[in-house]
Amino acid sequence: MPHFDIVRNNAPENTFRVSKVCSDFDVKYEHSNEHFIGDLNLPESWNIGVIVGKSGTGKTTIAKELFGQNYVCSFDYKSKSVIDDMPKGCTVEDITRMFYACGFGSVPSWLKPYSVLSNGEKMRVDLANALLQNDFVVFDEFTSVVDRNVAQTCCIAVNKTIKRLNKQFVAVTCHYDVLEWLQPDWVFDTDTMQCFFGKSLVRKNNSLFENANEANGKNLSVITI
Repeated sequence: MPHFDIVRNNAPENTFRVSKVCSDFDVKYEHSNEHFIGDLNLPESWNIGVIVGKSGTGKTTIAKELFGQNYVCSFDYKSKSVIDDMPKGCTVEDITRMFYACGFGSVPSWLKPYSVLSNGEKMRVDLANALLQNDFVVFDEFTSVVDRNVAQTCCIAVNKTIKRLNKQFVAVTCHYDVLEWLQPDWVFDTDTMQCFFGKSLVRKNNSLFENANEANGKNLSVITI
């Protein structure tokens, strides 16, 4: 996937409200369209990638365009306990091991229905569910609904799990701090539409971490790959 040129036509209907907004704020219908151009030259062998950037820079659109068949959508949870909602072909040992690997270690919560879990717990259940079913997972809004201490724990656990099982995982996120904790093999920054991996990621990490520092108000260590 060396190059992408994605055009999304989002022009709205010519309703009264739309016309009024366009007139009052001097914008045209086509201003709502999206156009994303970039190059994503991935290494031949990799386990973890990150698509990162500010909101509205095309992260989700690009992830779906390039990895649509691996993109995690919402799951249908119907059981009275999330452990019973996990894939039928998995043993209890497989499921609990993956729950721990995704940072979902509260045993009482395994016995609760998905609907009553916190947003952070739901994210970790979705992640475990996806990894139990697939060898290649693209996960949007990764760690967006958890505090940064939980995010750090989750990233470290996911890194170990993905590499141990030799799966492929792409995190889509607006949080630059996950780069330190997740230790990806490649990063695509939608703020600059550039891909970094190997030595190029090490050379470019200063600019990536400057963005992280601004967003999170703290210093982050340098990635080494």
